[in-house]
Amino acid sequence: MTSRTTTSIAPILVTGGTGTLGSQVVERLLDAGRDVRVLARHRPEDAPNRTGLRFVEADLATGEGVDAAVAGAETIVHTAGSQKGDEDKARHLVRAAKAAGTRHLVYISVVGAERIVAESGLPWTTLRATQFHDLTFKTVEAMAKLPIVPVPAGWHFQPIDSGEVADRLVDLALGTPAGLVPEIGGPQVIDMADLVRSYLNAIGKSRRIVRLPLPGSAARAFRDGANLTPDRAVGQRPWGAFLTERLREPAGRRHATAGDSSRA
Repeated sequence: MTSRTTTSIAPILVTGGTGTLGSQVVERLLDAGRDVRVLARHRPEDAPNRTGLRFVEADLATGEGVDAAVAGAETIVHTAGSQKGDEDKARHLVRAAKAAGTRHLVYISVVGAERIVAESGLPWTTLRATQFHDLTFKTVEAMAKLPIVPVPAGWHFQPIDSGEVADRLVDLALGTPAGLVPEIGGPQVIDMADLVRSYLNAIGKSRRIVRLPLPGSAARAFRDGANLTPDRAVGQRPWGAFLTERLREPAGRRHATAGDSSRA
C-alpha cells in the first residue's frame, strides 16, 4: 500500500466523482496516496469515509461554486460528462481553472467540450474511450423489455470496462500534460443485435430482433464505425464476462449501478 503523501502536495480535484467512472478514479487516487477533492452538486448520503477524501458542493452546469472548488487544486480530472450541457460544463471549469492557475487538466473526451479544453490555454491531457460496459448494459436492458426489439442496422459497439478507463485516467493525472493521448477501446467490436441477443440469452428470454436502417448523418457515422477504435482494442475485460458478473448482482444494486452509467 502506498503511504499517504504529505499535506504539502495539492489535492487532485475530480469532477463527476460520484459517477460510474469518476468514483473509480477517486478510489484509485486515494489508493495511490493522494488527497482527493470531489466536486459534486450534493454530497451523497452513502459517500465513503476515507482519509484524504473531501467533497465540495458546486454546479458545473451553472458555474455556481466552481471557483471555490477549483482553488488550490493543481490537477483536475474532469469526468462529469452527461447527455447534455457538456460544453457549458467544460467552459465553466476551464474559466475557473485558468483563474486558479491549474497546472494540468485531464479530460475524458466528449465532442465539443474537448475543443474547449484544447483551446483553453491550460496544460491538458485528453483521453478518448469507447462506450462503457455499464452504459451498454443499460441500453440493452431497456431494449430487451420490448416484445419486438428494433436495432439500428449496421451499428457496432466496442464496450470497455470503466475500471480500465479509470486506471488510465489516474496514470495520466499523476503524470505531466500530454495533449491528446492514444484512445482506448474494448477488446471486441460487437454488432448491436448481438449485444441484445447476448443479454436475452443470459436472462433466459426470447425476443424477435429486427434490424432497421436509420437515415441521417449521425446514423451513417455509426455505420461507418466512428464510435470504434479497432486498432486500439486494449481493454482486457470482454462484454460477456461483464454481463455475467453484472447479472449475478442483486437486482436493486444492479439497477442502481446501471442508472449511474454516465460519465458524470
